[in-house]
Amino acid sequence: MAKFQGIDFYDIDSLLSDEERMIRDTIRAWVEDNVMPIIGKAYIERRFPKELIPELGELGVLGATLPEEYGCAALNNVSYGLIMQELERGDSGIRSFASVQGALVMYPIFAFGSEAQRREWLPKLATGEAIGCFGLSEPDYGSNPAGMITTAKKTSDGWVLNGAKMWITNGSMADVAVVWAQTGDIGDVKGIRGFVVPTDIPGFSAKDQKGKLSLLASDTSELVFQDVELPADAVLPESAGLKSPLMCLTQARYGISWGVVGAAMACFHEALSYAKERVMFDTPIGGKQIQQVRLADMLTSITQAQLVCYRLGRMKDEGTMTPQQVSLAKRANVDMATDVAREARRLLGGNGILIEYQSMRHMANLESVYTYEGTHDVHSLILGQTLTGLSAF
Repeated sequence: MAKFQGIDFYDIDSLLSDEERMIRDTIRAWVEDNVMPIIGKAYIERRFPKELIPELGELGVLGATLPEEYGCAALNNVSYGLIMQELERGDSGIRSFASVQGALVMYPIFAFGSEAQRREWLPKLATGEAIGCFGLSEPDYGSNPAGMITTAKKTSDGWVLNGAKMWITNGSMADVAVVWAQTGDIGDVKGIRGFVVPTDIPGFSAKDQKGKLSLLASDTSELVFQDVELPADAVLPESAGLKSPLMCLTQARYGISWGVVGAAMACFHEALSYAKERVMFDTPIGGKQIQQVRLADMLTSITQAQLVCYRLGRMKDEGTMTPQQVSLAKRANVDMATDVAREARRLLGGNGILIEYQSMRHMANLESVYTYEGTHDVHSLILGQTLTGLSAF
């Protein structure tokens, strides 16, 4: 297959700064050279390629928008989105790792943590020396995080954490977990607060999620807390209520909105190349009307998603983006990418089920992305509530 050059039917490149293009091209080349040769094997072996973590740190993609004083790159949000796009072009598991590390671990420590917590953890997380995970979803409370039953009880010298979390990316290999728990009434703070939990603490355990048919090159785990004793300063002091973890999810959903465009681009490029090369009935299948319609539909959908991402990123950098706008982008773009991956796999015919091709791997991964960080249906209801003023939750 020819070197990946991307898709830019509406010349969005002309809207990007020189720095944004350089960052995008750097990550694109790194994915081409370092991810693509190994990701199929890692997927079949059901393992996250940990050997890539130090390089991700060196590239500055972990917590990329956070300040330089904490060892981060201080990039704008369009640059961050382009990074997520290129990482997910390789595999959703690679983007998920970086997304969780940055948006769900480093961001809450930066936004809600103490200065001591920032100094202790952010530089190590930025280089990949330390790995983090985010504990919000529970076995019975995913789309309704307010129902969580994990508790943190205040004691005379700290907190005691009990409960379980499910579907946790990076969980089995994490050095630190940002865990959300019900605290009850503590002074003037009610409800849910975040805690920085080192994973080597007594009472903490993590086990791999078995039986996955998607995100096979990703670490997905269950976390269990049995009378985990935490010091008083383990709490994220500025966290209060469900709003705090939802702010983290907004950051992650923003990155997903860009990331899935990369997966769709990879599938389209593969399908287009195959259509030009695969000969059937004495002519390339790309000369057949049915395949040209497929390719035209894919290109149209990807271009629309690129425009949504670009505008959303500029609004985020301007400080005008709303969580509801992120819901629209996450919902629409993931739906688009699942459709493109499926149609690409179909265009590839029987070869499409082989690991040598990537469309079916992306197709399976995107079914998980369709569900996590707010299901497609939940984002539909968020938009419905915004439009009508009536909650259907």
